[in-house]
Amino acid sequence: MSRRAVLVTGGAGYIGSHACKALARAGHVPVTLDSLEHGHASAVRWGPLVQGDVRDRALLERTMREHRVAAVVHFAAYAYVGESMRDPGKYFGNNVAGTLSVLDAMRACDVRAIVFSSTCATYGVPRSLPIDERHPQDPISPYGESKRVAERALHWYGAAHGLRSVALRYFNAAGADLDGEIGEDHDPETHLIPLAIGAALGTQPPLAVCGTDYPSADGTAVRDYVHVSDLADAHARALDYLLDGGGSVAVNLGTGRGHSVREVIAAVERVARRAVPRRDVARRAGDPACLVADAARARELLGWEPRCSGLETIVDTAWRWHAR
Repeated sequence: MSRRAVLVTGGAGYIGSHACKALARAGHVPVTLDSLEHGHASAVRWGPLVQGDVRDRALLERTMREHRVAAVVHFAAYAYVGESMRDPGKYFGNNVAGTLSVLDAMRACDVRAIVFSSTCATYGVPRSLPIDERHPQDPISPYGESKRVAERALHWYGAAHGLRSVALRYFNAAGADLDGEIGEDHDPETHLIPLAIGAALGTQPPLAVCGTDYPSADGTAVRDYVHVSDLADAHARALDYLLDGGGSVAVNLGTGRGHSVREVIAAVERVARRAVPRRDVARRAGDPACLVADAARARELLGWEPRCSGLETIVDTAWRWHAR
């Protein structure tokens, strides 16, 4: 297979950088376009970096033409649920307008395939578990709503202009590169595992356990954690599916197994061989009690399996990355 250039918006970010590595291993040339507002130039190692805003349509078109881009993998978005509740305009202005900018540039450059980084936050509070792709999308945050609107744009651009897309609705991304080359580096950090590791290392304050009165076995919220390298593999598979002529689809990415906050803390303590200082606080607004995926469609359509998403593996790779 000849090496084809793929535009990766947000490719300097956490999941985007891991996806670039997976795309390069699959024989593609990832061309990262990133503002570096939250991404890191040091994480761009498998192809060129173009610094700029995803809403700069002229830059998008110039980059697509210069590199003869065959497809797009679109990560670039704001992704803090709490912030989106305080500043919805920021999220619609970037996540929705940025997606429209990408789609219009694709039309202008005759690029017809896009893999879209979506989220289980489009589902809102689950009405049944595990959650499959037929579950109603009823977001409870501007972040989730912005991703849902972007998914609808993909649908209508497909109907009107023949654009084909795979929307990957993933659950909780976690862990770090198995080779230790890249990892999770957010500022501010809001994800449970790096916050627990930081508390254990003394580089973060005691971990705030948000809610101990959920209807779960131990009273804490339950989430479906997926190793970031498994997510990256799914993006490479989705891209090849589209380049081979596959039709538009939305796909969940998860393991089908949930872990509570207390279970995650216990795993960090086992791996780190030290205690995680913590304190119990009230629930966060908008946090469902349990989110667990039904990812059968990803297995059937993409041949995807979460191969390194066991909780111990996730925590071990994250610990080695952060401890370094």
